[in-house]
Amino acid sequence: MTRTPDIASGRLNDTALAVNFSDAHPPLTKEQAVVEADRCFFCYDAPCTEACPTGIDIPKFIRGIATGNMRGSARTILESNILGGSCARVCPTEILCEEKCVHNTREEGHPIRIGALQRHATDWQMDHGGQPFTRAPETGRRIAVVGAGPAGLACAHRLAMHGHDVVLLDMHDHAGGLNEYGVAAYKLAGDFAQQEVAFLMEIGGITFKGDQKLGRDFSLSDLRRDYDAVFLGMGLAGVRALGIEGEALEGVQDAVAFIEDVRSRDKKTVPVGRRVVVIGGGNTAVDAAVQARRLGAEEVTLVYRRGHEQMSATPVEREWAQTNDVTVRLWSSPVRIVEEDGALAGVEFSRGAATGDGRATYDAQDTFIVPADMVLKAVGQLFVADPVSGDSILIEGGRIVVDGSYRTTMEGVYAGGDCTVGEDLTVAAVRDGRDAAEAMHLALCAAPVSGVPA
Repeated sequence: MTRTPDIASGRLNDTALAVNFSDAHPPLTKEQAVVEADRCFFCYDAPCTEACPTGIDIPKFIRGIATGNMRGSARTILESNILGGSCARVCPTEILCEEKCVHNTREEGHPIRIGALQRHATDWQMDHGGQPFTRAPETGRRIAVVGAGPAGLACAHRLAMHGHDVVLLDMHDHAGGLNEYGVAAYKLAGDFAQQEVAFLMEIGGITFKGDQKLGRDFSLSDLRRDYDAVFLGMGLAGVRALGIEGEALEGVQDAVAFIEDVRSRDKKTVPVGRRVVVIGGGNTAVDAAVQARRLGAEEVTLVYRRGHEQMSATPVEREWAQTNDVTVRLWSSPVRIVEEDGALAGVEFSRGAATGDGRATYDAQDTFIVPADMVLKAVGQLFVADPVSGDSILIEGGRIVVDGSYRTTMEGVYAGGDCTVGEDLTVAAVRDGRDAAEAMHLALCAAPVSGVPA
C-alpha cells in the first residue's frame, strides 16, 4: 500500500502563528534610540560608512537622531539608500557597518546598533510625511527596468528623480522582489515590503506592470526598440538541483518556493512536514528551517556539507536557527532521498571530515539517515540566462558581465544586482541600481532626444 508523507497545513492556531511570525526584532522606542545614538563617537572618516555598500553617512544620520532632527536623519539615509527601511531589517549589519564600529575595540565590545537606528529613522519618515524627494522636470526619456526587486526599485526611483519616465516590469503580481517574496516573514513582518514600495513610488514617474516576464511577454530587442534605455535587475530566478536519487518525490521542494509560499499565503494554509530536513548552509536555508519550525514542524534538521566556517549564513543567522530549535548537522553530504512504500521517508547522508584546506572528504561506506516528511533544498540559486542568451549580452560564470558604469555588452542596456557578479546582498543590489541609474542619466543627457533609442 502506498502511503503519503506527513505534510499538512494548520498545525498551529492563528494565535500561535501570529506570535511566531511577528517582528523578530521589535523597533526601538524614541528614548531607546536617543540613548543608543548618544553612544556614537561621530567618527571622522568613519569606518562604518566605509563598510556600507551604499555609503550612507552613518555618523551624520545618528547625530540627527541624537539631536532630534529626525527628518534630516532619514534624508541622510534615503539619499544614499531609498530602501533603507528594508535594508535596516534584513542586512547582515553585524558583518558590515557594525563590525567596523570602533566600539568593538573598546572594553565593552558592543557596537552601535546601527541597523536598529536606521530603522528608527526611516520608519519615522514613512510615518511623518512620506517621500522626502521631489522629481526633476520631465526629460521626455522612457526607460524600461526589468525586475522590481531592490536593484530595479532603486534604479527606477533614481531615474524618476532625474525626470525620466520609468516602466517597471516584473514577473510577479507585486513589486518588491526579494523583499516581497524571498525574505523570512518575521524579518519583514506584516506588509512592510509593500508599504516601502508605495513610499518609493510616491516620487512619481514610475509605472509598474506585473505578470510580465522577459522572454515570454517581451524580448530585449522589443525593449531596445521602444525605450531609450534598459536596466536588467532580474536577480536569480533559478535554483540548483541536488542531482541525487529521489529528488522528484512528493515532499521534496525548493526552499525558495517554500519561503515564497510562507510570505504570500495565509500562514495557516501553508503545508509543512512533521519532520523537515533542510539541505544547505546559507541564509535561505536558515530562513526556510526556522519558518518550518514556526509553522509547527516538530523536528527540523539543517544539514550542511562542510563546517561552520564555510557556511555562507552569518554567525547571527546560525545562532538564530539554533535558538529556534533547529538541529544543525555539519560535514554531511546528501547521497539519496529515501523512499519507503512509495513515499518520502528521509535523507541519507555520508559523513565527511575536513581536509585542512576548508574542503571535505566523504566516506561512501559511512552513512546515516535523517527521517523526514519534507525536504527543502537550499543549495544555491542561479541566474536564468535564457531570456537574454539570444542577444548580444555577454555572460560569464553564470552572470551578466558589466563594466564600471553597469553597461552590458549590448548598447543601451545596463544591469545590476544579483544577476551580475557581486556580493548577493540586498544593500549591494540597491547600490547597483542607484549607480546604474546615475550612469544611464549621464548617457541620456549626452544624447539628443529624438524619439528613438539612444
